[in-house]
Amino acid sequence: MKRSRNEVGRWRMLRQIQRRRRHWLERQSCSNRHIIRVRRRLDDQHRRALLFVMAYEW
Repeated sequence: MKRSRNEVGRWRMLRQIQRRRRHWLERQSCSNRHIIRVRRRLDDQHRRALLFVMAYEW
């Protein structure tokens, strides 16, 4: 069945919006993953520093 020009345009726009939304979500999760990794590294450094201080006091 042949689609009207408006219908095809609307369908393309919907697909484009969905694609943009998906890519945006992927970028968000990637940046969040990066932030979580940085925070975890800082926590590890802090924990190591505390261990070093505790060991040094003993």
